[in-house]
Amino acid sequence: MPRGDDPQLSAAKRAYRSAAEEGNRQEEARWANVIGDILKNRGEYVQALKWLRVDYDVSSKYLPEKQLLPTCQSLGEVYLRVEDFKHALIYQKKHLELAKDSNDLIEQQRACTQLGRTYHEMFLRSEDDHYSVRNAKKYFSSSLKLAQSLKWNPPSGKSSFLKEYIDAHNNIGMLEMDIDNLDEAQRMLMKGLQICDEEEVIEDDDGRSRLHHNLGKVLMELRKWDASREHIEKDIMICNRIGHCQGEAKGYINLGELHYRVQKCEDAIRCYEKALKLAQSMEDEAALVDQISQNIETVKEARKVMDELKTEEQNLKKLMRNMPMARGTDSERKCLLQQNASLDRLIDKSSMIFAWLKHQGFAKRKKRVASELCDKEKLGDSFLVIGESYQRLRIFSKALKWYKRSWETYKSIGSLEGQALAKINIGDVLDSDGNYAGALNAFKEGYEIALQANLPSVQLSALENMHYSQMIRFDNVEEARKLQLLIDELKLTKPREFEAQNMEPDCCSETETEGDDLSPNGSHMSCFQETSKTNSAKSQSQNRMEELKDDQPLISLLHSRRNLTKQKTTCVPASSSKPTQTLPESMPRFTESQQTVGRKRIRVILSDDEGEMYEEVECPRQRHQKDQEEFIATSDEFKNGVNLAGPAFEFQDVSVVDSKCATSTCTPLNVEECSCPFKSKTKMAVQDAKEYRTSSTSEAVKSSNFDANGSMCSHDVNESPLHKHDTSSLNKYACADENAQYLTFKINEDFIQVELSSCMVGDKLDMECMKVEVACLYYLQLPTEKRSRGLLPIIQHMKRGGRALGTSEEIGTVKDFLKGQGWIEVSVDGWVQKRLMKIYLDSCKELSEPPNLKLLKKLYNLEVSEDEVVVSDCELQDVSITPLLNALQAHKTVAVLDLSHNSLGNGTVEKLQQVLTSSSQRYGSLILDLHCNRFGPTALFQICECPVLFARLEVLNISGNRLTDACGSYLSTILKNCKALYSLNIERCSITSRTIQKVADSLDSESVLSQICLGYNNPISANAIVNLLSKLTTLKRFSELNLNGLKLSKPAVDSLCQLAENVCLSTLMLGDTFIGTDGALELTKSLSNGTQELLKLDLSSCGLTSNYIVRLNAETSLITGITELNLGGNLILEEGGSALVALLKNPQCSLKVLVLSNCHLGFLGILLILQALSDSCPLEELNLSANADLDKHDTPPYDSTVPESPKPVQTNEDICNSSVKTDCNQLEAADSEDDQIRIKNAVSGPSNSCMSSCHKNPYDQEIQLVQDLSTAIGLAKHLKLLDLSMNGFSLETAETLYSAWSKGSRAGLAQRHIQDKIVHLSVLGHKCCGVKSCCQKD
Repeated sequence: MPRGDDPQLSAAKRAYRSAAEEGNRQEEARWANVIGDILKNRGEYVQALKWLRVDYDVSSKYLPEKQLLPTCQSLGEVYLRVEDFKHALIYQKKHLELAKDSNDLIEQQRACTQLGRTYHEMFLRSEDDHYSVRNAKKYFSSSLKLAQSLKWNPPSGKSSFLKEYIDAHNNIGMLEMDIDNLDEAQRMLMKGLQICDEEEVIEDDDGRSRLHHNLGKVLMELRKWDASREHIEKDIMICNRIGHCQGEAKGYINLGELHYRVQKCEDAIRCYEKALKLAQSMEDEAALVDQISQNIETVKEARKVMDELKTEEQNLKKLMRNMPMARGTDSERKCLLQQNASLDRLIDKSSMIFAWLKHQGFAKRKKRVASELCDKEKLGDSFLVIGESYQRLRIFSKALKWYKRSWETYKSIGSLEGQALAKINIGDVLDSDGNYAGALNAFKEGYEIALQANLPSVQLSALENMHYSQMIRFDNVEEARKLQLLIDELKLTKPREFEAQNMEPDCCSETETEGDDLSPNGSHMSCFQETSKTNSAKSQSQNRMEELKDDQPLISLLHSRRNLTKQKTTCVPASSSKPTQTLPESMPRFTESQQTVGRKRIRVILSDDEGEMYEEVECPRQRHQKDQEEFIATSDEFKNGVNLAGPAFEFQDVSVVDSKCATSTCTPLNVEECSCPFKSKTKMAVQDAKEYRTSSTSEAVKSSNFDANGSMCSHDVNESPLHKHDTSSLNKYACADENAQYLTFKINEDFIQVELSSCMVGDKLDMECMKVEVACLYYLQLPTEKRSRGLLPIIQHMKRGGRALGTSEEIGTVKDFLKGQGWIEVSVDGWVQKRLMKIYLDSCKELSEPPNLKLLKKLYNLEVSEDEVVVSDCELQDVSITPLLNALQAHKTVAVLDLSHNSLGNGTVEKLQQVLTSSSQRYGSLILDLHCNRFGPTALFQICECPVLFARLEVLNISGNRLTDACGSYLSTILKNCKALYSLNIERCSITSRTIQKVADSLDSESVLSQICLGYNNPISANAIVNLLSKLTTLKRFSELNLNGLKLSKPAVDSLCQLAENVCLSTLMLGDTFIGTDGALELTKSLSNGTQELLKLDLSSCGLTSNYIVRLNAETSLITGITELNLGGNLILEEGGSALVALLKNPQCSLKVLVLSNCHLGFLGILLILQALSDSCPLEELNLSANADLDKHDTPPYDSTVPESPKPVQTNEDICNSSVKTDCNQLEAADSEDDQIRIKNAVSGPSNSCMSSCHKNPYDQEIQLVQDLSTAIGLAKHLKLLDLSMNGFSLETAETLYSAWSKGSRAGLAQRHIQDKIVHLSVLGHKCCGVKSCCQKD
């Protein structure tokens, strides 16, 4: 409305002129203030300032000082609106000063509020102005206290100050939101609304609108979209009804941002256009108009990015379709690189538009691709990206998990910058999750690592975060001041480094170099916002290295890759000279995931052109300079903060004391890029060659003859704390990981350190594992002449303070000894000959290969003979296994060879074939376990070409390798020629019906095959399965069949029934075959009709219902023979549970293992089954995990007075209809990378007595339930392993159950593994977990 048309403004001006003409200075000043206020509300801030200055001049010249109070308030507010913070603070501080002088609490409260708002706005527009936020918090808190005091004790004749009290809550909530204390912000804002409701404030109140506005923003950040939208729309409606134009515009900005966050660009643009129209209707709101216009352009650009994202997704799908054809060929590597480059672009684009669920999927896909590329550095970066996606989704526990994995993998390859970046990200998550102390410690660790690696930009990032924590989180001004001095000094002393990092072109890791330019258009994604990029700078030596070729097979990496030393450099761009106008309601930048160094929790994320690494598949070791003279194990030296010189590969028999080549922990030297599968051992020079040795599960092994002179932390012998037996200072000299916990052992006069985590099972120490590691480390430090005999120590007794340690000890037993605060006395009880272990160490010395500690511990195993070589999960590769193969060739004999769960390729099988061929052992059984490696189909060709195996091979496990249908002819040859083969496992080998048909064709009645595993291969047709089952029927010895994961149709089930009737089966594994209740009943009938000795039956996840359990209970002949039964994952419910109770009580039941996980039994079903385990029941192992959830049921449908076999009253349909509606804001996608399956919904139907117990106190019911469970567990005397995980039991409840478990026949033998949702109760000798499902033996 034009000014001339406003009657209120015209009337005010007439009154002003009249007062001026009369010389009434008080009225003249008052009306000038009124005119300024009217113009301020209309958004005409320039004119408002003109009139308010008139008010100020008149009041200061002619009126008492107290009359300046409203004038200073109005001037401060208008200057704030035009963002002239300097003048705003001048008048606001004068306002507060005058109010204090006059002891006017009302004006003090108003002045504090305005000062808080000004400092808050200054904070929002600054990069690192932490003093502003501190001051804002101080003034807002004072405002709240004053408002509360005025509300309860208002001055006479004044209002209740309710409005000020409500606004004070809003202000503090707004500030807490901006410093990322979202929960506290939500609490304060909700309290403000609660006060409005309690005081019956009208709906159309501007105070309510502000609360709704900020609550909408807070809930948006918490990703509670529906609740956020509800509050934002209420804010808009209130502002519209009360004519608050600016508030309505900002409400639409909020709503537009909400739509943008959920990728609804069209809706976002519509909201911004409405906001723009409102802002343009106000004068002097140019900043708001510009911001809205910028947001509209941002969303339009985001729309383009979404289109590009869809196009790139199609490109990725095309590349993935091409991958199966490229497997095993020269183009496999190139195809993987193209996928990697495509995923980089997708991750970049998805982060720009805040599509974090897509971002998560792409990041996890990138991790899998990087693993196949075998780039140990590349996957570390992908872990950061996965962690970022979880952090943005506000799933902090998983974000922390992935960031920690990133840190661990960086640490394993010695990437100091990667460790520093990971620590900063860990601190970021901990800060977001409210763990401020942990966050500060992580930032400090990141800074120390960056300082050691001389990375100025990362140092600056860590310092900024530490400064923010000290200033904002802990209000420690002195520490913040010191940190600010360091920041300023760093910026002044190393400006060239920052400039060089900003200007330096992006450099890529060895795999990215080949993949980043493989995009369809040959260009990188251009960012339309100012972004922070990170660059990788290769060293000069790397530039001289030859580049890998795109068409080079992956297997060739094991032979041809050079050592590429790389120093990663993170660049943080300098602040732009052009200030960014960012209103509180402004749009977040696209580069939110790549924040520059700024005011809070700086995120330093590696760019797409930096390397990643793989967590399981180790890259081959490399050679650096052949003319170096000393041996250094370089795998995980950086884990201990030690940078070593390039590896030389000659062993030296020199004493530790004589060596003078100690390298400090902060000396940066060249290392191998890819890690060996072990970590470093650190020694201390002591008198008479006494040593201080550290280890961890996968660390490198060094003895006095395996010295890396760069790894020793030597000091003067006379000052040796070990010589003086003062272990309080051990850590001072040990070059070990400061974050790890170690136990120190003393054998005679030698000291050995073992990492605690390598010897833990749950919350207890695995003393047997500890004895093995101590024995191996002690052997390695023996003099050469003693080691040459191949005699290893046998350790049976360990003492702590004179008390012998048992086979399983609580961690509290040795907590005083962690970090070198004491030692455990160890005695050698004998010596055992381990010839193979000695030959292996000699071979390592000969080949200049560092020994593998994991492998040594496996070879030491006293429970097996030296003919049984079990070295699974030792991080072996084709290069690092060579010493072992040479040792086997010299050892001559082997009966069992287990190389499973390593990273071996076809080259290893070729060498193994040569070893077996050269052996003089021409007969005798041979078990060959090669599952879960990186073998291809030609690995089987080597077996076909080894005549020795034709007579010896009895067991072949090649599962978990990508053999594809190319292995069909090789499998056929093996089945025909290996006459002794009785067990074949080809699960998860990516084979189809073609290979199954070839396997069937190669079988004849003379075959001795008795066990075959074909599970989890697809697609396999029903005809192929029928043909195979028909052939198996003709075999005389066949008894074990595993078809897990194959979808069995009706013809296949019929053939299976015929096999069951004609063959004496002892094991039948049909998990995940979905044969259904009818198919299972038909099969059960066939099994009961035939002459069976069925011992093990797996029908997990087959779609069974309670009807099958009832029928199973009726088949007495079948019950008699079964010792292991797996019914997990079937909807058995309580009625099935009742039938199971009857089954367990049947005297003919011989079950020893029963799996009922995720069967929806409910608490009542769990209790009844446990109560059925009386003295006569032979059951030893029971799995009842994921059948209920105590956390999600305040009132469990349970009554201790129910009969033991209640009748079910709720059908499946009832359960579906009564399901609780889930808030979409709380939905969480399953994490495919997690090892455990998290089942969140517990289904339990009510019993007959549920109605009678509903009046009971829920807490009492829970107590009664726990008591009854404890009683039932105590009476189940034959039970040796019980799994109650994922049933919502609290730690206190789990401990109560363990207390009952550990009594009676299990006293002294009981063990537990209670952690998070895991509740495993076991006895000594029964391992509750840790054994992979594919490695479990029958």
